[in-house]
Amino acid sequence: MDKEILRKWLKAGLIYKGQLQATEAGTPQGGIISPTLANVTLNGLERELLAHLSAKFGIAKANKLKVNVVRYADDFVITGESQELLEQEVRPWVETFLAVRGLQLSEEKTRITHIDQGFDFLGWNFRKYSGTLLIKPSKKNVQTFYRKVADTISGHKTVKQADLIRLLNPMLRGWAQYHSPVVAKEAYSRMESLIFRRLWRWSKRRHLNKSAEWVKKKYFHSEGNRHWVFAVPVARDDGGKGLLSLYQISSGTEIKRHRKVKGAFNPFDPEWEQYGEQLRQAHGMSAPNEF
Repeated sequence: MDKEILRKWLKAGLIYKGQLQATEAGTPQGGIISPTLANVTLNGLERELLAHLSAKFGIAKANKLKVNVVRYADDFVITGESQELLEQEVRPWVETFLAVRGLQLSEEKTRITHIDQGFDFLGWNFRKYSGTLLIKPSKKNVQTFYRKVADTISGHKTVKQADLIRLLNPMLRGWAQYHSPVVAKEAYSRMESLIFRRLWRWSKRRHLNKSAEWVKKKYFHSEGNRHWVFAVPVARDDGGKGLLSLYQISSGTEIKRHRKVKGAFNPFDPEWEQYGEQLRQAHGMSAPNEF
């Protein structure tokens, strides 16, 4: 998209309830249009960086530099064989690339580090331990999610147990499934332990004059081989009784390692139809637009 056209588009205003409203500010942080704008603006970063290195060092040597770019919207990681290469060659080029587009690197979020020290990207921590790369949920991601869950529990002190479970389950399921392709068993167990403590306090505070045993029997049940399950009896559609239980992060989430997708893959290109079908079968998908 031409930059002038993009600029006019951003300033064109919007129609709301039949009325034209002027655009007086940029898109809000986290807005749904932001990733699209980032992709438009940063389009070519990977391709042009590799072309620059090939032109300067030659294709054969450039391939040995191990420079690779992984980008998701406006977040990206660039690898290289040495700190010097990244500091003296790659970073200055990236800063020039961004400056042309009116952007600059965030000093707070930008750093050059060795893989043995690790780095965070998209909620995961990437680090080599004794030469083995392990990808785990990042500490910041875990802490942020736990705070969200804790705030939800403390903010609903008087709701029915079933309503609290229905609030928490989508949150727990979504977080667990996001991390299911990585090494997350330890993070899952830790999260369940922290949430259990929160729910125990939530339960006890509702009945200050009751014993711990009474509280346990009212709010926690056994389900199969599992005990101390935060659950509540509910009526089933067939008229019987069942348990509405809190989503179990560890036992309820299937760990399925991520399968790499070729960067050039286009689900709408007939030439990639067979490859796309292989991916759909591996991921249990049925339609091209699900990628």
